[in-house]
Amino acid sequence: MNFARDLANEPRNILHPTEMAKRAEKMAKEVGLKCEILDEKQMAKLEMGSLLSVSIGSEQPAKLIVLKYEPKKSTGKKGELLAIVGKGITFDTGGISIKPAEGMDAMKYDMSGGATVIGTMRAIGLLKPSVPVLGIVAAVENMPDGKASRPSDVVTASNGKTIEILNTDAEGRLVLADAVAYAEKEGATRIVDMATLTGAVIIALGDLNTAVLGNDQALVDEIIACGKEAGENFWQLPVSKEYSKMIKSDIADLKNIGGGRKAGTIIGAVFIQEFIKDAKWAHLDIAGTAWSDEAKPHQAKGPTAVAVRTLLKLVEKSQ
Repeated sequence: MNFARDLANEPRNILHPTEMAKRAEKMAKEVGLKCEILDEKQMAKLEMGSLLSVSIGSEQPAKLIVLKYEPKKSTGKKGELLAIVGKGITFDTGGISIKPAEGMDAMKYDMSGGATVIGTMRAIGLLKPSVPVLGIVAAVENMPDGKASRPSDVVTASNGKTIEILNTDAEGRLVLADAVAYAEKEGATRIVDMATLTGAVIIALGDLNTAVLGNDQALVDEIIACGKEAGENFWQLPVSKEYSKMIKSDIADLKNIGGGRKAGTIIGAVFIQEFIKDAKWAHLDIAGTAWSDEAKPHQAKGPTAVAVRTLLKLVEKSQ
């Protein structure tokens, strides 16, 4: 958890996507994980147009961090693979749909989902459970410049779906789209993604509960139960077909926002769900719980490394 917090605390002129990838690679060597770093050329070959539409406005190139833990002898069900996927937006200006200046400094924490994945994979490497785990982080910087994506642009994700970008500040779901699709292509049968995705979740749940949504009730229930054991609170929100209708585009398969101010957290989740084919999937919106404005008896001020304990419980129970 402290490793994840240290990543989140670093200034973003130091911890850009390339540095985040280097630290993940160094950590992997220390604890015996396999690590592969995909660069933008490799992602372009994989047709990750959704993810790359976010990084295009930054001088810092995107990196897809892939961490693999494989036990010497697996006790898990044959063919089963859990993947944990994190949003690693190292800094989020909002892009062309730029955020207000006040409070933008907090956007260095927009990679907290990615930090949770890296911290959890470090713990897995040290604890050596008897089941394989895949960790993926989409490390990207969202900046505005002459090459940046514009509202009204249409891009194609790696699964072939086209996306109308109506707001470049709804970028987390764009990078996660290609990241979860990649996890499933790598053999993941269960996928848990985590992201500081929406301000709406802070309005709904404050900083006391993390929103959990998913396409498999058993997986969602397991995450909630593991959270209770680990001392972390999760609250389920729905992802029904009626919400999915709100992201249908007139000129593409999907649009990256929908519904105006309605159901913002759910809309972000149902967008990501469009990039899951067969896997059991759960989404954790940690925007309200990834950092704390004040110190608490059990927790320092700043990044919380939320969900690390819960994910480790989930892995433990998969053995």
